[in-house]
Amino acid sequence: MKKSKMSGIQKKYLKYMCTLLILALVLSSICVWTYVRRNMTDVIVDKYEFMNEKMGIALDNLYRKTDAVTAEIILENDVQKSLKNKELQEVEKNTLSKYFAYIDLNHVADYCYIDNKKNVYAKSYSQIGYSDFQSSGLREKMGDEYAKTQWIWTRDYLFGTGDEALFIGRYVNSMDYAHEPGIVYLKMNQQFLENVMDKDKKIAKDVAVGIISPEGKTCIQQDPEDFNIGKKTMKKITELTRTKKSGVIVQGKKIEGGILQAYRQAETGMVIFTLVPDAILNQGLTQILIVLLTIYAVIAVLAFVLSLYASKTFTRPIRQISDAMTSFDGNDFTHTIQIHTDTELDKIGHAYNEMLKNIEEFQNEVKNQQKELRISEMNTLISQINPHFLYNTLDTIYMLARINGEEKTMKMIQALSKYLRLSLSKGREIVTVEDELENVKSYMEIQQIRNENLFHYEIECGEELKTRWILKLILQPIVENAVKYGFCDIFEGGLIRISVTEQAGQLTFSVYNNGTPMEEQMAEKLNGLSEIPVSKMKDSFEEKKHGYGVINIITRLRLKYGEDVRFFYESDTNGTVCVIQIPDDGKENSEQ
Repeated sequence: MKKSKMSGIQKKYLKYMCTLLILALVLSSICVWTYVRRNMTDVIVDKYEFMNEKMGIALDNLYRKTDAVTAEIILENDVQKSLKNKELQEVEKNTLSKYFAYIDLNHVADYCYIDNKKNVYAKSYSQIGYSDFQSSGLREKMGDEYAKTQWIWTRDYLFGTGDEALFIGRYVNSMDYAHEPGIVYLKMNQQFLENVMDKDKKIAKDVAVGIISPEGKTCIQQDPEDFNIGKKTMKKITELTRTKKSGVIVQGKKIEGGILQAYRQAETGMVIFTLVPDAILNQGLTQILIVLLTIYAVIAVLAFVLSLYASKTFTRPIRQISDAMTSFDGNDFTHTIQIHTDTELDKIGHAYNEMLKNIEEFQNEVKNQQKELRISEMNTLISQINPHFLYNTLDTIYMLARINGEEKTMKMIQALSKYLRLSLSKGREIVTVEDELENVKSYMEIQQIRNENLFHYEIECGEELKTRWILKLILQPIVENAVKYGFCDIFEGGLIRISVTEQAGQLTFSVYNNGTPMEEQMAEKLNGLSEIPVSKMKDSFEEKKHGYGVINIITRLRLKYGEDVRFFYESDTNGTVCVIQIPDDGKENSEQ
């Protein structure tokens, strides 16, 4: 059995489809991966941001609890009595020492109260004197805020352990007299701060959590297994204590090692932070990637099989069309094709059959048109004879006027004949400057005969400029407007002066008349035509007065010379001048 060979269009179809499929799978996988990663990251970060904020709020509540407890200590009767000038009796001192052991605050490791007479109240087995208090350095760390509960993270030199610990201190002021205050210190054990983090212990085991003192010292820190915060990262975290803000001060900030959240407790200045390691962020993404790759592999296989089947289905009728078109010899118009696929290929087959029919009809039309072409050529020859007939007729009229001695008629016919010859110019669009000036001169002579004594004219042009080539019939409409509108209010004494000069590589034509000056508004409209696209000039100019002739000139000049053309009117009390500047084509031949 002979295997069917894969066609070129089928190969290209499969090549493009596979390329498109791979591109689509790569782009979609990147998008899905990015979307999933971002969403999972957002979910994880949101979870730990919420956890960090909860721990911060717990720290706030813990401070308020210690503030309330120290406030109760100040109000206690024996404490207030100890601040008076009279010394307490020994029994009262023992009672006061025992009072601090029963205050409503958990995790108090030790306590010490120093009244304003340098008496020290502590646990019965503690051998603490006033000199121990002085050398501990706690007094200097209290500052000057007498009504505020202070949290102090420092080494324990008061009770002699030397370990770093949290001290809660507050000045104890007399409620009745202006005495020197006492000071109370509560040393808290490690569990006091650990309780803040234990509230979310299950989820906190995967992230690094810690509390930092205002001096940048780490009070407590919990890290997950196989994760250590680098020195640079820890330095950035400790720098957070410098801020004066409170509450959530860092939220979802990407730093080296993970994403950071931080909360600053307002009164104590302590910062509780949560660092989510990168490993947690990437957790689960590997499984998702494997699932995505498996799905895309199945899609790729299915897409290739379906593309192969589709390519065979669609290329079969295409090959049929190709064979029919290749075998067409240009003579047999009955060799049509029949395709039924319920697709656009049916239209192509139908279009091919219609093309054969149209080619056959076109061949017949060409034969008929060849006959009509011969007739058209004859008509063209006849149309070329007509101008000669017109010139001959004008010459005959001229001779009759000459016989009858009618000089005005002779002069007008002679001027008209010259005007027509120069206007037609054997069908050419480009004429010499000399011919253009002769054309407008003939026109002005005709107008002088029609309007006797109305105006006279002057033409100034150097001999070297007369041989330059320009677009014909650009001066006659300007002169016509000058006679028709410029001299409408006078009966004699008019002047039209035409000058041709060369300025900066441009031929400049100036047409001046001393008649009624053109209105400023009309001059602005005409001058603005040069800024309007050629296709829209006629629609944009509503005035019939002066308009059509000028529009025709500007349109022809811009189509011929492009945007380098300048055309503008200037008017004052002495009359109106129209200036046309076009690129100098030099010795351009007349057949262009």
